[in-house]
Amino acid sequence: MGGVGEPGGGPGPREGPAQLAAPLPTFCWEQIRPHNLPGDKWLVIERRVYDISRWAQRHPGGSRLIGHHGAEDATDAFHAFHQDLNFVRKFLQPLLIGELAPEEPSQDGPQDAQLVEDFRALRQAAEDMKLFEAKPTFFALLLGHILAMEVLAWLIIYLFGPGWVPSTLAALILAISQAQSWCLQHDLGHTSVFRKSWWNHMAQQFVMGQLKGFSAHWWNFRHFQHHAKPNIFHKDPDVTVAPVFLLGESSIEYGRKKRRYLPYNHQHLYFFLIGPPLLTLVNFEVENLAYMLVCMQWMDLLWAASFYSRFFLSYIPFYGLTGALLLFVAVRVLESHWFVWITQMNHIPKEIGHEKHRDWASSQLAATCNVETSLFIDWFSGHLNFQIEHHLFPTMPRHNYHRVAPLVKTLCAKHGLNYEVKPFLTALVDIIGSLKKSGDVWLDAYLHQ
Repeated sequence: MGGVGEPGGGPGPREGPAQLAAPLPTFCWEQIRPHNLPGDKWLVIERRVYDISRWAQRHPGGSRLIGHHGAEDATDAFHAFHQDLNFVRKFLQPLLIGELAPEEPSQDGPQDAQLVEDFRALRQAAEDMKLFEAKPTFFALLLGHILAMEVLAWLIIYLFGPGWVPSTLAALILAISQAQSWCLQHDLGHTSVFRKSWWNHMAQQFVMGQLKGFSAHWWNFRHFQHHAKPNIFHKDPDVTVAPVFLLGESSIEYGRKKRRYLPYNHQHLYFFLIGPPLLTLVNFEVENLAYMLVCMQWMDLLWAASFYSRFFLSYIPFYGLTGALLLFVAVRVLESHWFVWITQMNHIPKEIGHEKHRDWASSQLAATCNVETSLFIDWFSGHLNFQIEHHLFPTMPRHNYHRVAPLVKTLCAKHGLNYEVKPFLTALVDIIGSLKKSGDVWLDAYLHQ
């Protein structure tokens, strides 16, 4: 049992003191690597080997999220996504099948062990500084100003009527409210507001359902994958957008295979027609509804129905059904512009491609950059201008990003990692530049290879 090899059987209850004291089977990475198949998943956490093959379907974050770390060291991801580690370890214990052999490194492949060690020390320092503790007043004010904007928009129409000027102003206020609701539900989804995960999930359902009309479970399902493997094809839904847009390495692949479903060398132009205007209005609405129905998320469906009932009951008396529907579309289109530009300015211009099996810190830094801070940008972007800090520490309350940022800069400087910070307008323009570059790469490969 103490040698390197396959276990004699699956994990099960052990009986008697002698069996409890028996050493765990040990494995080398060469034995772990093959266990990354749909029905056969192992992963390593804190040098212990777990068989999650059957349990993955019951994983609260979804089987895809945990499956993306198959046959890898998932220690830093485990710490990044969970608040109460002792509670989560109770679920891991029955899945334990062994541990890494003493001579095996903690990470597989050519990873920088010193960087991994220094990052974990940085995380411990952040915990000691209490940077994972939220300020209730901060988030209460966020919710309060969202609700105030919802009331203000309705009062404008109530007091001044449904003319063009009041309607335009109301639509802008509602779009800002919707954008800020995205940010608040994002905080709640990452369990960075309340100490207890259950409170975060309940509050997220209210914000996402009643204030936005979307499913919290749908959002967490896609967004946590993005955090686990940012900018990795077929693992990060945000960059798996072919054949509509080609990003990163997909440009060369499509060019070499002579695939031309759209004029990709002009994707930086048609992006303005189908990207920012339609993401929330069309793609998210359809994907969200399909998820709720297929996954039978009936509570989320009721929450979403409450949003639509409130919205149309509030505005149909002023506009009629058609006018209220047009107002809804206008708000969604404005909101969609905010969502695309703000969430993608930190990612699309960065490295996008297939799995490289990097350590946690390196993979997050390769896929993210920051945007220069100001009181307005911090508020307008929901602190997503601190994308590096957010990706390294997803459960950290956003009002503490500026405090951990100097520590992250020091880590990057020590290990020669790029800590990139851009001006706001430059970050927006770089989205278009990146799309044009990918389109040109596709065209060159298409014509000459």
